[in-house]
Amino acid sequence: MSNPTDPIWSSLPVPAVLIDPDERIGGVNPAAEGFMNSSAKSLLGHPIWDRIHVDAPLEESFARARDHGTALFVNDVDVGTGNRAPLVCNLQIAPLQGQENWMMMLISPRELAGRMTQNHSVKSAAKSAIGMAEMLAHEIKNPLAGITGAAQLLSMNLPAEDLEFTDLIVEETRRIVKLLEQVEQFGNLSVPERREVNIHDVLDRARRSALLGFGGHMSIIEDYDPSLPMALGDPDQLLQVVLNLLKNASEAADSKGGTIRLHTYYDHSFRTRRPDGSAQVLPLQIEVIDDGKGLPPEIASDIFDPFVSGRENGTGLGLALVSKIISDHDGWISVDSVPGRTVFRISLPRATGTPAKGKSKEIK
Repeated sequence: MSNPTDPIWSSLPVPAVLIDPDERIGGVNPAAEGFMNSSAKSLLGHPIWDRIHVDAPLEESFARARDHGTALFVNDVDVGTGNRAPLVCNLQIAPLQGQENWMMMLISPRELAGRMTQNHSVKSAAKSAIGMAEMLAHEIKNPLAGITGAAQLLSMNLPAEDLEFTDLIVEETRRIVKLLEQVEQFGNLSVPERREVNIHDVLDRARRSALLGFGGHMSIIEDYDPSLPMALGDPDQLLQVVLNLLKNASEAADSKGGTIRLHTYYDHSFRTRRPDGSAQVLPLQIEVIDDGKGLPPEIASDIFDPFVSGRENGTGLGLALVSKIISDHDGWISVDSVPGRTVFRISLPRATGTPAKGKSKEIK
């Protein structure tokens, strides 16, 4: 059976998949192609459960629904495809009228809408926290400068055996000043100077820099879509984002090292909704994937908040800065993490005038 040609089928805003009596894919709509990041031609004939991974014991219930010609509803389950991180979805599976033992599955992603709502409230809270931190940073740096100067003056009249105490005071005050300067960076970060950017050039610069420094013990693999169009962004700020993510991934590995995969692809179905109700198409996808220990579950949902860190002595500012830069680019960043696989995914707009690879469908 070929894909339906009815325009209603092509216009469905959610991924829809036809399943034949042998539980193979018999058809997909454009939204499903985007969801699975694969073309209809490459999907047809493949076993459905090889391409759609549901975090629930679904096969037996599916077979029972097909045998009895009844509908099946599964809510709030993780649905993955192997080509993208799982999303929390509702599934609706029903018999296809006029086709014996054929079924239709509708996949309704819920996670993105929830995260968008949460993200806007988090940004408001983050702005308040950052504003307070900037004010405190400014006020604290002045007395710290006095403490450092006093310690240096004292050291001039101390015996050599006591200098370690004044040296400790100077070292620690300088460390605090450095931390405060990182806090102030949130407010001082300039508006991105956005222009056409080859995102692979940014990734290559970050990769080379990481391998020469903090990521020297890591293996960094390039997995790029060579046909990816130009992004719209500030190359220096995007470089800072990727370097921060690579640094996090390197620090998540053990002392023997690990593997980081830089993955890019085009997802014409990825679209978010701004607070004013207008849509923002973000088809360019960048994933930084590591095989480290993963994020602590208790902070995974707050990892982009200022001062939240999973490392001892971590400042919790790196990922907050990453989130701020991506937000200033009208982009989207998310993370999915389990032990052995953490995926930071950045979604960016395409530069105006560069060729698109497909028609966008909004994920609500």
